Amino acid sequence: MEEKLYFYKAHVIKVYDGDTCTMNIDLGLHTWVHKEKIRLARIDAPELRGDEREQGLKSRDYLRELILNKDVFLETIRDKKGKYGRYLGEIWMLNDSGEYININDKMLDDGYAIPYGTN
Repeated sequence: MEEKLYFYKAHVIKVYDGDTCTMNIDLGLHTWVHKEKIRLARIDAPELRGDEREQGLKSRDYLRELILNKDVFLETIRDKKGKYGRYLGEIWMLNDSGEYININDKMLDDGYAIPYGTN
């Protein structure tokens, strides 16, 4: 992970499903945005309703296990909200070895999401 514009420290306060969460975001200079919804970029997780419900719950629970109530780094793709009122972003966090991992990629690699636009 290299330093870029639109990288923020954040704390995850809610995970709605396997590709949407809510964060408190540190904008710097003692300025915070609270309860901001974030859509994980590039991935599509199963829905919590309908035929995908069972897989959707597994995906949501896995993302909760990874990031809920944890400090992360948020990289926003565009600093404007999408059509559903959410920012699009990549979530990064330190693993036990002190390396940054991309949570979006981890959801894909571990089979809890598919690349966006492939279903």
